[in-house]
Amino acid sequence: MTSSGREWDTEGQEKRVALVTGGNRGIGLEIGSQLSRLGYRVVLTARDGRRADEAAETLDGWASGDVAGVSMDVTDDESVRAGFEQAVKLFGAVDVLVNNAGIAIDGPEHRASAPDLDKVHKTLETNLFGAWRCAREAIPLMRGRGYGRIVNLSSTMASLELTGTPSSPAYRISKAGLNMLTKVLAAELQYDGILVNAASPGYTRTDMSPDAERPVEEGADTPVWLATLPDDGPTGGFFFDRKRLSW
Repeated sequence: MTSSGREWDTEGQEKRVALVTGGNRGIGLEIGSQLSRLGYRVVLTARDGRRADEAAETLDGWASGDVAGVSMDVTDDESVRAGFEQAVKLFGAVDVLVNNAGIAIDGPEHRASAPDLDKVHKTLETNLFGAWRCAREAIPLMRGRGYGRIVNLSSTMASLELTGTPSSPAYRISKAGLNMLTKVLAAELQYDGILVNAASPGYTRTDMSPDAERPVEEGADTPVWLATLPDDGPTGGFFFDRKRLSW
């Protein structure tokens, strides 16, 4: 390891550094775990730094010092800035950003015609603006290295083509906005070596959806695939099970 925090693998290749928001449990933790097993240095973030540390300790790379937990509240500018500064201090870079942190707080009875705007604001602040804040911090770091992967965790509930029910408008609109953020960032960054894509993990069994049957390993597979794309991989796409979805 150098003084910059960078490290190389046994083949002399510099280890990539991945930052996963909302990484202390569920899909985020599984994404971090899979990336760690693939040899990435992983930063798991959570609002509660203690929980981020506890989650990091469960990953394969913990013993070798290739995993860390960092406190980050994606709804707070200064917290996001400080979290990225800490990641760079620890590992020298952020090559991969997985915007996993998200909330789903408007239930099936919530209607756009009679909105609970407090819930709408909170949902947008986390699901859309939180990811945007993190991208703002990550992109200069990636541009400086000529390499980057940004993966935004979206949902089939955000698909304009697939949506036919009125439920959960705050969640749907926040993720549809995240899809558009994916598209415009991909268009802007296509010549900078930075690939930007959105992924739906599907209805996956987590604390947020305990009744789901899809195992978390499957939900994490497509985000991990997008996080590890080769340089000629797709950008500006929306994927489920490694196949393109309709926007």
